[in-house]
Amino acid sequence: VVSTQSTGSSGINAEYGGLVSAPVPKKLLNMAGCEDCYTCATGQTATLGNFAKATFAAIAATYAYLTPDMWSPTVFTNSPYQEYTDYLAKPFVKQPKKEVKY
Repeated sequence: VVSTQSTGSSGINAEYGGLVSAPVPKKLLNMAGCEDCYTCATGQTATLGNFAKATFAAIAATYAYLTPDMWSPTVFTNSPYQEYTDYLAKPFVKQPKKEVKY
């Protein structure tokens, strides 16, 4: 469980027990898989569509976080210095210039 606070014209903070919310956000949070969430809204919440949209925006903002269990495995490759060590270890011998006759 990652404790975050996100806003979408409503604040979501996972500090209190259970889903503490109005009925519409509670349904959205339940569908999103939240089990422990407290919501607090300011302003006009009577417009149900805007209230639901703000709740959805807040939920969508929390899905932007990637926890370590969601990271894809990283395959590291050798750097060019490691890959061509044998070649780079050879001494450099300057080749004499060949004269070109026309």
